[in-house]
Amino acid sequence: MIIGIDDTDSNEGMCTTYLGALLLDDLQAYGTVETLPLLIRLNPTIPYKTRGNAAVALEIKTCCPEKVIAHVVSRIEEFARMECEKTNPGTVFILEKDYDKLKPVLRSFLEKAVKDVIEIEEAKSLISKSGIPSKGFKNGRGLIGALAACGAMLNLEEWDHTFEYLAYRQKEKWGTPREIKKGSFFEADKETYPETWDTVDLKNRLVVCVPHSADPVLFGIRGKNPLIVTKAASFIRAELVERFAIYRTNQGTDMHLLSAESIAEIRDMHSYRLEGTVSAVPKTIHGGHVIFPIQDKEGSEIDCAAFEPTKNFRLLIRRLRPGDRVVVSGSVNSGTINIEKIEIKKIVSLYREENPVCPTCGKHMKSSGQTQGFRCKKCGTQATSKILCETKRNLIAGLYEVPPCARRHLARPLVREQRSDIEIHPAR
Repeated sequence: MIIGIDDTDSNEGMCTTYLGALLLDDLQAYGTVETLPLLIRLNPTIPYKTRGNAAVALEIKTCCPEKVIAHVVSRIEEFARMECEKTNPGTVFILEKDYDKLKPVLRSFLEKAVKDVIEIEEAKSLISKSGIPSKGFKNGRGLIGALAACGAMLNLEEWDHTFEYLAYRQKEKWGTPREIKKGSFFEADKETYPETWDTVDLKNRLVVCVPHSADPVLFGIRGKNPLIVTKAASFIRAELVERFAIYRTNQGTDMHLLSAESIAEIRDMHSYRLEGTVSAVPKTIHGGHVIFPIQDKEGSEIDCAAFEPTKNFRLLIRRLRPGDRVVVSGSVNSGTINIEKIEIKKIVSLYREENPVCPTCGKHMKSSGQTQGFRCKKCGTQATSKILCETKRNLIAGLYEVPPCARRHLARPLVREQRSDIEIHPAR
């Protein structure tokens, strides 16, 4: 059977992946866990999410499904932060006899949960029509993520994946400052990058794989396979770990992005890849955010933003000029694209007026007075008007990304890009 769980955490603490790691051990008493657990990130723009909007799924071979269901429900009741208004746990159980029937249905549900907006009633209706054993708490919004995670488990071969090694704190340490040796994270990165990523941010000298909230996670190492994330974790020096788990995940895959042909297609609470032409010089607004508009082939415009947390990425954005051709990737809120990546496809030529150059000595001529042209004082040569000279742009075509400290869970880091048609500039 497959077990899906979501929405047990809150902004103040807990983590659904911790419950998944706990159940990995617990469920050994009822059977055999068949494969690595899944961590599935859902639509990052949903306003009523808690923190990372992650659901988990586990698969177990068991002869006592009723006991498994009862145990999972009891663990949710024990650990979920029910006191939080935004915490509405849900769990579902897909029995093996229903795998073939539900595989395509839940594949579509997974896609929609990551790219679109799903209402609670849609999840409850699917559960009812399909006869899926489930348990929702409070308004049951967690049933959405639980179903999506099960859809991911049923369709493992159909979606891109990465891995994350998650280490968890001893329970008495929850809510206290984490005790870590920062240098060990830079060492881990040095030894395993580019097969691991987003462990540290070299440019900004930050450790980015250690959370700052009161949840149970001590650190999370992301990478291309279980062996490499385990190797990276072996370099970490920190407080004692209660337990760890390696999750297969859709993090770092761009699974949330939709391709948009025009701005007319774009809606809030969705994420897109959109090509357009820069139509105004980027401007820096209060708070250090950098905003610029792009125009599609139909003449419609939309604002794009590199917000202050993207740090040095904003320097690149400030170099854009009207006429530059770009492809932006990111999520949309309040009619603005929050840039995660940008492909600069074509850089427009810019020109400035200069005094003409003397063909004899090579020096710039001086003005002879209003409407009197230009003259070289040394050689006596003359010219009637200024000349246009191309301005050197401090910008090259290529694919760029925000730094690791500003990376969204689902955004695919450029170290995972396989393209050979464009220069790639990974952020470090």
